[in-house]
Formats: sequence, C-alpha cells, structure tokens
Amino acid sequence: MQTITTIGLDIAKSVFQVHGVDAAGQVVIRRQLKRRSVLAFFQKLPSCLVGIEACASSHHWSRELQALGHTVRLMPPAYVTPKVKRQKNDRADAEAIGEAVAGANLRFVPTKTPEQQSCLMLHRTRHLFIRQQTAVINSIRAHLAEFGIVAPVGRKGVTEQLHIVADPNDKRVSEVARACLAALGGQLLSLKQRIVEFDRMILAWHRSNQTSKRLHYIPGVGPMLATALVASVADPSTFRSARNFSAWIGLVPKQYSSGGKERLGSISKQGDRYLRSLFVAGALAVIRYAKIHGTGHRPWLTALLARKPTKVAAIALASKIARMAWAMMARGERYREPIVLAR
Repeated sequence: MQTITTIGLDIAKSVFQVHGVDAAGQVVIRRQLKRRSVLAFFQKLPSCLVGIEACASSHHWSRELQALGHTVRLMPPAYVTPKVKRQKNDRADAEAIGEAVAGANLRFVPTKTPEQQSCLMLHRTRHLFIRQQTAVINSIRAHLAEFGIVAPVGRKGVTEQLHIVADPNDKRVSEVARACLAALGGQLLSLKQRIVEFDRMILAWHRSNQTSKRLHYIPGVGPMLATALVASVADPSTFRSARNFSAWIGLVPKQYSSGGKERLGSISKQGDRYLRSLFVAGALAVIRYAKIHGTGHRPWLTALLARKPTKVAAIALASKIARMAWAMMARGERYREPIVLAR
C-alpha cells in the first residue's frame, strides 16, 4: 500500500471519518472508525500530517495523536467549508479537511494543554451560573409583576421582593405563588454561592500562573480577564502583530475597501465573544475611574472622550488593552507605565 502522508480526520461523538492521501495527492484510504478504534488505527501508521477541525474534543485528539508521533494541525471550520464539494457529509468533510490542511498561508489553532482547558472550564461554568442567575432573577420579577409587585431596577430590588415573599402576612401573594417564588429564591441563593466559589477558584489559578499575574498590572485587566487570556491563547506567537490579535478578538473595524479606497465599518465582533466582553468591561472600568479622578494623566484617553461617546471610546480602549496584553504575552515582558504617567 502507498505511504499515507496527509490525513483529514472528521471527528464526532462516536463515528469518525478518515481520508488519507499519499505524497502525490492520490487517495489511499477512505474509511469510518469507531471511537474506540481511532488510536489503534493511528498507532499502525507512520508519522504523517493530520488535519482536524477546531471543534469540541479536537484538542484532546490533537494531544493523543501528537503523543503517537503524528503532526496535528487544528483549523477553524471557516477554512474547511470552501473545500467541501457539493453535498455535505462526513466523507466530504474529511476530504475537505485533508485538502485544507495541506494549503499554504493558513493560521492554525495551537493545541491547548489540559491546564488551559481546565481554566477555561472554570470560566465557562461560572458564566453558565451567571446566566442561570439572570434567568432566575427575571423569573422572580416577572411572576411578582403578575401580582402588581414591581421592584426598582438593580440587585436590591430583587432582595426587597424576596422579603415580601418571605412575609406570610403579606396577602398580595397567594400561598401557591409564595411556594414557587420561595423555591426560586432558594435557587438564586445557591447560584450566588456557587459563583463566589468559582470566583475564588479562578483567583487561586490566577495566583499560581506567572503570565496571568503579569497581565494583571495592565489597567483594566483583572484576574478574570488575565486567566481567560492565558487559557484561551495557547501560543501568542501565532499572531503576526498586536493588531492581528485584536482583530482575532473582534475589536477592529470591518473593511469594505476596494480600488485603493479604504472603507471601515463597525467592529467585526469575530472571535471569542466572552473574551471581547471582558475586554470591553475592563475598558469601561478604566473610563469610569478616569471620569471620577480626572483624565489628565492619560492624554490619549482625554482626547478620545472629548470627541467620541463613552461606549465608542471603550471599544477603542479595549483594543488598545488587547494589543498591550498580546505584546506582554508574546515577548514575556512586564507592564511599563507610559512616560507621561511615570512623572
């Protein structure tokens, strides 16, 4: 049999599809594999290039195949889709992955370590609890509004409503509704405790990681953003520049340029939505602090706030923070205050 040099591997939950070609590009093998047979199959092959879409469980399979001596490249699905010929199915996807991985000028996704994936799991779980907390709060407010009880906006409003629910002498709420709302109140309290626990775990991870601690010195970057950055960016050197990194997060304008005329639109909002939201929240915190204590020590921010709305300025500042973070991660440097601030 001809030697396989490149394999497109379409991973799934149970059934995987393999498409292998030789050095001349001729198809050598097309077959399905059960999950339990994947590692045994690759153990029998000589070292080759394996392409996988960057999706659920792809980092696990990348680590496993690299341990067997293969070269694994993870690709964004957007690079694979144009290679699919006509109908989409597992066989066509595996072939498209094999063709895409051999292409030039592609940026591949670095394989994350188990430690990085564990940190991301902390963030994802905490974020899920926050969404559930918001849903429970909205439910409590909506249910009590049916009885004419409306609380002011904010955290204290829900607390006041739960006091009403806990008061058996308040006849505005029926007993059945009171039991339902009490259950929601208990769920809300449990979620708040869980979120605090995960905040402590993320802080502990932050204190154990040197890169995360260095990033914390950037204005607008706290333990939450610092740990999310370290966990999400496996290899900062894969980005050609700081602007390239900011574009990956989705903090640069879309381009509609043609004929030498540059046309820039709104920010692209591509990349990791969670990371982008943390950057914008950090930028808003810096702006809020600057408005309270004055912006004289940051001339760039002062001039920006003078001519742009606060939220537009926050996006620009978030992009600037992202670029500083990339420079520190890629070069291993510590944060240095600008000369104007150091005086």
